[in-house]
Amino acid sequence: AFNVVERVSGNASTDFGAPDAIPEMDRIAMSGIDLVRMKALFLAYWSAFDTTVANALGKELRKGPRGGGRHLEGIVQHVIEADSGYLRRLTRKTTRDKKAPQQAQLAQLRQDIRDALDWAYQGNLPERGPRGGSIWPPRYFGRRSAWHTLDHLWEIEDRIVYK
Repeated sequence: AFNVVERVSGNASTDFGAPDAIPEMDRIAMSGIDLVRMKALFLAYWSAFDTTVANALGKELRKGPRGGGRHLEGIVQHVIEADSGYLRRLTRKTTRDKKAPQQAQLAQLRQDIRDALDWAYQGNLPERGPRGGSIWPPRYFGRRSAWHTLDHLWEIEDRIVYK
């Protein structure tokens, strides 16, 4: 059973299914235990994503209803680019080499995310971004990144053509 502890108003992104509204609960500062738990959750869904990608290597992905859809490498690159963008919402940038193989990019980006979470936990997160943009609370960053990665994990699983 679930307990509804908060309701938030949505927008066009939430209508699409993306968790775009930031709950007040996500604005609560993280404890050390919260940080450890969040990192463990990241490791779990990164592992699940990597396993799904490995299982899909060499397999055909079903096309969309109009014959489109990303190939496996395109989906992985999209996840890399999205998390790189999300990282900027913590006022951090990835140090990944965009020309490196995808696995190397993922490894560096994931280290950058762990470092950013540590940095934010230490109280370094400003109220606004360097250009005045909104900053995501670390809890929301984790929620949004997890949703996006798992959404594409499920997309890959759903699109594998079994012969």
